[in-house]
Amino acid sequence: MRLEDHIILETPDFVVVNKPSGMLTLPDRHDNELASLIAIMKKAYGEIFTVHRLDRDTSGIILFARNEAAHKYFSQLFESRDVKKFYLGIVNGQLQEKKGSVAEGIMEHPVQKGKMVTNRKGKASLTDYEVLEEFGLYSLVKMQIHTGRTHQIRVHMKHLGHPIAVDELYGSAEPVRLSSIKKKFKLGKHTEEERPLLNRLALHAFMLQFRDPNGKEYTIEAPLPKDMSALLNQLRKTIHK
Repeated sequence: MRLEDHIILETPDFVVVNKPSGMLTLPDRHDNELASLIAIMKKAYGEIFTVHRLDRDTSGIILFARNEAAHKYFSQLFESRDVKKFYLGIVNGQLQEKKGSVAEGIMEHPVQKGKMVTNRKGKASLTDYEVLEEFGLYSLVKMQIHTGRTHQIRVHMKHLGHPIAVDELYGSAEPVRLSSIKKKFKLGKHTEEERPLLNRLALHAFMLQFRDPNGKEYTIEAPLPKDMSALLNQLRKTIHK
């Protein structure tokens, strides 16, 4: 990965990066062979501090602190929930309520390692959501998380009965193909196999709002990755025909 292509903003106190899907924020005990974003950042910046993280398959905005004072400041800011975090997700199906909140506690799955479940004994969790567009089989949904639980959006969307598309843990790992959304789909003459439009988790952290240590307000956005944009364009075409 060329880091310079993914830097959104750089200041003396922090760096904001648009993380690609499939990359770990921090090295994982089980996936040491995968290059983590923090390793790439340390190589480029020397001293750098992780403030928050994203799931490996989620793309989008991550903020890194550049010094100890900024690290302390931003860590407290995230902990006190004074950072507004917004996501865009393509979910399966159409939600009955077009706008709402999910306030279901989240805890570790009693049997499956690495999986979470909603449970009233779990940690308090709150996700607001709003449907932006509907395409029959799929919907584009904007989410704001007020707590930062593991897999929070994925678990809450599953709870609503509309898991994030291509979510192998909470929905289906089946990639999204044009043949599934286009009625009269035909493979090209010289094409033996259909390439998926999207074969990863359809979730993107697209906006952060916060004040820096000097009180300056920021609203930072990360554009949607090409694969999610391409899928949305295809879905719009099928709807408007």
